[in-house]
Amino acid sequence: MSAERICTTAELETNKAFRVVLEKTAIVVVKDSTGAVHAIGDTCTHGDISLAEGFVEDEDIECWAHGSKFSLATGMPLNLPAYEPVPVFAVTVDADGVVYIDPHTTLAV
Repeated sequence: MSAERICTTAELETNKAFRVVLEKTAIVVVKDSTGAVHAIGDTCTHGDISLAEGFVEDEDIECWAHGSKFSLATGMPLNLPAYEPVPVFAVTVDADGVVYIDPHTTLAV
């Protein structure tokens, strides 16, 4: 099992969530305002809501339903009502700007 090709950095809009499903795992991919690419679990831990439908600002993503914000870097909730983190997946961007995600490798907080 290894990382899967997702897209190129040029295909990602800055501060806009992009949803992919890798091996039955829904993942949100975001290029933040600094150009860094993040991959986190797509489901808000407060409710069964897709984070891809939420709002991205700088290095955070906000669930549209109840306003919980999560760090794109760590997956940690930044406010209530969510209190559990979402998983963060390993992202690799090669020299050509191709984005790869490993759906089996989550990063420790």
